[in-house]
Amino acid sequence: MTEGRADVHDDAAGDDAAEKDEVALTIAALGAAVKVERQRQGLTVQSLSAKSGVSFGLISQLERGLGNPSLQSLHRLASALGVPLPKLLSGADGDSMVVRADERALLPVPTDQPEHQRVRRELLTPRLSSNLQLIRSTLPAGFTNEGQPFRHLGTESVTVERGVLVVVHGERRVTLTEGDTITYGCSTPHWWANGHPAETVVLGAVSPFEG
Repeated sequence: MTEGRADVHDDAAGDDAAEKDEVALTIAALGAAVKVERQRQGLTVQSLSAKSGVSFGLISQLERGLGNPSLQSLHRLASALGVPLPKLLSGADGDSMVVRADERALLPVPTDQPEHQRVRRELLTPRLSSNLQLIRSTLPAGFTNEGQPFRHLGTESVTVERGVLVVVHGERRVTLTEGDTITYGCSTPHWWANGHPAETVVLGAVSPFEG
């Protein structure tokens, strides 16, 4: 649930979802790289738009990890920032060890979802890490994905940072409060619900390996 690895019901769908999530992470990391460089130079989104000829909306969307910018748009942004495009793209890879608080990649949230279903997911591990992902998820009040349970390969360990999290794993239902942790195999269908009247924040680590 924590990671964007796969909301799937069979292997083929899992591969497709994993590929989409990898693309989403790439866009999110690229957007974070553009935002960091823009802010470093003291530019607003509006001034970068005017300087690059790239629309305000596209830049704003990219920095939020959304959209599918063309190579031409990326080249214009890189030129306006005075950064070679390959360097900007490599910056999206980030440090292989350290992720700064202001450089976290945000997994995109579908805008057609109602507010109570829009989970903010921040990737805390380097984007290129394939053996472990740590994601901080902020669940709005009323959130549940009971109707779309997750099922994929891997092992997940989740700790509640704030609020109350309901986890249903197969036939087992567990309610977690602040400081509680649950670890489970992801090949069993599982889903989350926010059991708190306000936001619930959780830290989830997921590995592609399942014992």
